[in-house]
Amino acid sequence: MRVAVAQPGGPFTLPALPYAFDANEAAIDARTMEIHHGLHHRAYVNGLNAAVADHSRIAAMPLDQILLRFAEMPETIRTAIRNHGGGHANHSMFWLIMGGRGGEPSGELAAAITRDFGGFAQFRERFDRAAMGVFGSGWAFVTVNRHGGLAIVQRPNQDSPLMDGDRVLMGNDVWEHAYYLRYQNRRAEYVRNWWNVLDWARIGERYAAAKAGTLTI
Repeated sequence: MRVAVAQPGGPFTLPALPYAFDANEAAIDARTMEIHHGLHHRAYVNGLNAAVADHSRIAAMPLDQILLRFAEMPETIRTAIRNHGGGHANHSMFWLIMGGRGGEPSGELAAAITRDFGGFAQFRERFDRAAMGVFGSGWAFVTVNRHGGLAIVQRPNQDSPLMDGDRVLMGNDVWEHAYYLRYQNRRAEYVRNWWNVLDWARIGERYAAAKAGTLTI
């Protein structure tokens, strides 16, 4: 079930969720999903559209290319692109990797995790440490290169690894708005439960796309 949304004006649009708001109840309540997607993410899209309104060349660029070329963006809109463009990219990725039933990855992705982290348990422990170690608001990401190499990184606020030339395999949003209604200050509980709603088939598709050079946001 796709949750349709009215689209804001401008070249960038709020993507529909590929599932119902309650699909992630094992970790995230439906009301949080509704607010996070329909209000927070929408605000990033609207902010990005406002930033590029007078820059037709940038408005015509794909989002990943804008962020990959972040240093080339006009100084007058660079902060807006960092905040709103990064927020749009990060959240678009975030919705896509959830809606599943957790478990563990398989195939090439599982092999890469074992190669780069020593196994899934070690990978999960390191990722959780990164998520818990973000001071204030931000993200924990897994980046992936064209050779399939994986790395865990932290980013503050809505900064995207794309700004540093790195493609994103997956990531967890640890802004309080992502979990506060159910967990209040219990970020560790949210981080732990989040693994229960990952869709490893979709994440595996992202891994294959990264190796093929077709992964965008």
